[in-house]
Amino acid sequence: MNINIPQSYFSKLMRAVVEFELIEQGDRILIGVSGGKDSIFLTYALAILRERLKKDFTIAAFTVNPQFDDPFDTDAIASFCKKLDVPYEVVDVDIAGAIAEQDDKSPCFTCAFFRRGAVNRYAVEHQMNKVAYAHHHDDAVETFLMSLFYSGQLNTFRPKTYLDKTDITVIRPLVYFREQEIIDAIQYHGFTPIPSPCPHNGNTTRQTVKELIETLGKDNPNLYNHLAAGMREGALGELWPASKTRKEMERTYRTFIAKG
Repeated sequence: MNINIPQSYFSKLMRAVVEFELIEQGDRILIGVSGGKDSIFLTYALAILRERLKKDFTIAAFTVNPQFDDPFDTDAIASFCKKLDVPYEVVDVDIAGAIAEQDDKSPCFTCAFFRRGAVNRYAVEHQMNKVAYAHHHDDAVETFLMSLFYSGQLNTFRPKTYLDKTDITVIRPLVYFREQEIIDAIQYHGFTPIPSPCPHNGNTTRQTVKELIETLGKDNPNLYNHLAAGMREGALGELWPASKTRKEMERTYRTFIAKG
C-alpha cells in the first residue's frame, strides 16, 4: 500500500511526537484498534511514521471484541493491517456481560475499564512497552469539560502517561488533530470504518457534552479555543481556596464565640 498524508497532517503528527516525546528508539508500540475512524487513522499514521522517522520502533495492532449482541466482523481491520504490514490480533472480552452485572455504573466507564485492562495485559504479555490510543483534540476538550461538569475537577487525559503498575507508557499521537480532520482523511483515502457494535453508541455523556460545545460555539466562535487553552497547565486564574476540614473550621469558629 502506498501510504501518505498531507504535509499539514504530518506536521500535526510530528508536533505531538516531538513536543511530548512520544516515540523513542527501540519502542514496541501496541495500537488499540476499535475499527472506528480514529483508530484506523492512527494505525495508518503510525505506519507512516515507522517509514519516515530515523528512530527504529515496531508497531502492532490489537482489537478487543466486547461480545455485544450485534455482530462485530473484524476481517476488514485484519485486511487493512495486513496491507500496512502491521501484525494484528483480536481477543474476546465479555464486556457486555460486565456491563450487565454492573448496572449501577456508566456502561462507558465499565467498557473503558475492561478494554484498558485487556490492552495492557496483552502489551505486557507480548513485551510491548507502549500503548497508543487514538484520542484526538476534541476528545481532550470534551473530557476537560466533562470532568468539570460531572466531578468538579479541572482534568483531562495527557498526551503521554506512564503506568507504573504495568511499566507501560500510554501515548496519544493524534492529540493535535480535530475530529473533522480525521473524518476528512478517512474519506479521502477511502477507508471504511466499522460501525460500533455498542448498543449505547451515540447515547453517552460525551455525546451530550459534544453537542453542548457545538451549540454554545454558534454564539461564541472562540468557545472551543478558550476551552482548549483552559486545559493547559498554567491556565488557572483566581480560584477559591481549598475547602477547610471540619477540625480547621472548628478552631476558627471558637475564636468567634470565645469570651475574653
